Amino acid sequence: MLAPATSFRVLQVVVVVCFLVGHSLLVRGDETIEISGIQPWEVVQRDITQEQPGGADIRVQCKAVANRGVEQEPVWQYRILDCQVSDRQIQPMSSAASDDFPWSSLPADPDATNSRGAFRIRLHAGGWYRLEIRCVHQETVLAMGAVEPIGVGEVFMIAGQSYATNCNDERLLVQDARARVSVWNPKTNSWGIANDPQPAPDGSDGGSIWPAFGDEIAKRSNVPVGLVNVAVGATSSHQWMPGGVLHQRLLEAGIRTQRFRAVLWQQGESDVLAETSTDQYVANLQQIEKEASIVWSFRPTWFLAKSTHHPTVYNNASGEGQIRAAIDQLCLKVPFRLGPDTDSLQGENRGDIKSRRHFTGIGQIRAAALWSDAVLPWIGNGVSLRKSNESVPP
Repeated sequence: MLAPATSFRVLQVVVVVCFLVGHSLLVRGDETIEISGIQPWEVVQRDITQEQPGGADIRVQCKAVANRGVEQEPVWQYRILDCQVSDRQIQPMSSAASDDFPWSSLPADPDATNSRGAFRIRLHAGGWYRLEIRCVHQETVLAMGAVEPIGVGEVFMIAGQSYATNCNDERLLVQDARARVSVWNPKTNSWGIANDPQPAPDGSDGGSIWPAFGDEIAKRSNVPVGLVNVAVGATSSHQWMPGGVLHQRLLEAGIRTQRFRAVLWQQGESDVLAETSTDQYVANLQQIEKEASIVWSFRPTWFLAKSTHHPTVYNNASGEGQIRAAIDQLCLKVPFRLGPDTDSLQGENRGDIKSRRHFTGIGQIRAAALWSDAVLPWIGNGVSLRKSNESVPP
């Protein structure tokens, strides 16, 4: 079993100062600080409570500049600038405009085991932002670095089978004017704008429902949205059980992300084909969730879609009913909640027998709307992330 992630309320940002061999550390301000641990287009999960609108603590670990030829150690400073994105491109800020954003000393991180070089920054929910860090000795800037765009908003893990991947008719694009919907690519270990096809591990290359879902969340919550999609087509709940490849991938994605709002589970068709009983499906999902929570050390909510209908493959109302009943039972238990009933999308919302696709373009938009309608009221109720030390029930 993977070791639990150590924290789900902070994001570590490791800042390393890179110098060419033989160079003195007392250099001009054009020396570059390489920032790792947070990447361009990454969204960090915000905390939400009834008392505050939300934000995120970002822990920054800086490698100290060696004290060579100076009497005092250099000072680390940072500032957060608004990052302008239009037409999906980052627009550089003029020097005159950036002068309006003052520099602040990096505040020490009181929770760090070794406080030397450890700092913590509070970011308000929103974005996109540009994070700048510099190292200063007296009046000389020794080194600078920046990463952009980064955001603090809502992050979702997506799991399930083909309706959750790219097996739909139209490739959708993010429509938000500031492109505030991003997706993590596990192959490149990087973030980017969440245009279709999504970087799901099954290699599907059609369209998905997620750009439209992210657009709606960003519009109505006014924060960036991050997506992490580990769904694989034609997979049953049994294949997602602990010990299997899919479950391991789910665990690793959660550890990499550290914090996220919820798991969006869109799956069920393969269990209809396998004639999985209601009781067995309930047991499978509970075991999948329990083991994931142990490894992640926190319990995100799981939204379960009623996704059992596949009109181009079978006609099995009884089998669909068994899985739908299982979802109803699960949603009476913590931490499951009822997601959208995408089985209700029929007719023009579904691809025909020749395409063997799933949703048509209009079906994708409507499925995304059903998902956002299920998730947004819950976010709007001031729900806070469960603490990482919350016990996991047997």
